[in-house]
Amino acid sequence: MQELPNIFLIGPMGTGKSTIGRLLAAELRRVFYDSDHEIERRCGCNIPWIFDVEGESGFRDRETRTIDRLTRHRGVVMATGGGAIIREANRRMLQERGTVIYLHASLEQLVKRTSRDRNRPLLQCEDPAARLRELMAQRESLYLETADLIVSTERRSPRSVINTIKRDVRQLMDPLNHEP
Repeated sequence: MQELPNIFLIGPMGTGKSTIGRLLAAELRRVFYDSDHEIERRCGCNIPWIFDVEGESGFRDRETRTIDRLTRHRGVVMATGGGAIIREANRRMLQERGTVIYLHASLEQLVKRTSRDRNRPLLQCEDPAARLRELMAQRESLYLETADLIVSTERRSPRSVINTIKRDVRQLMDPLNHEP
C-alpha cells in the first residue's frame, strides 16, 4: 500500500487540531508538529506576548516561516493555528506539500471548548462568541478552499475522528481500492 502523505490539519481554534494531530501522528508512527507550539519554542515566548509586542502581522510573519519550514519535512502530521489559512502563501504550501484536512465543529462547540483558554489572544475580548462568529465568517471559505477533506469533530471522540481521517485519506489516495 502507498504511504500516506503529510497530513496538515486546519480549522478554527477549538476544533481539536492539536489533540487529534498528536494522537494521529502517534498511531501512524509519525512526527507531530503544532505550528503554534513551534513558534513559541523558537521564539522563547508565548503567542499572547508575540501579539502584544509584534502585533498580529508580526505573528503571521513568524507563522508563515514556520509553516514553510515544517511542511518541507516528509511523513509528518501538523496542526496549524486557526488563522494560518489567512495568507495565500500558507494555503499554497499546505496544498502543495500534503493532504489538508479541515476539522470542523459548530460555533456552539467552539465557544464551549475555548471559553476558559487565556492563551488565545483573538478571544480576549468582551464577547468571545461574537468574535468566533466573526472569525468564522471571514475564514470559512478559505478553510473550504484549502481543504482536501472536511471532517467533523462535533460531539465525536478523538478515536472516531482519527479513524475517519485515516479512511478518507486512503480513499483520496486510491478511490478504487479503499475500505468501506
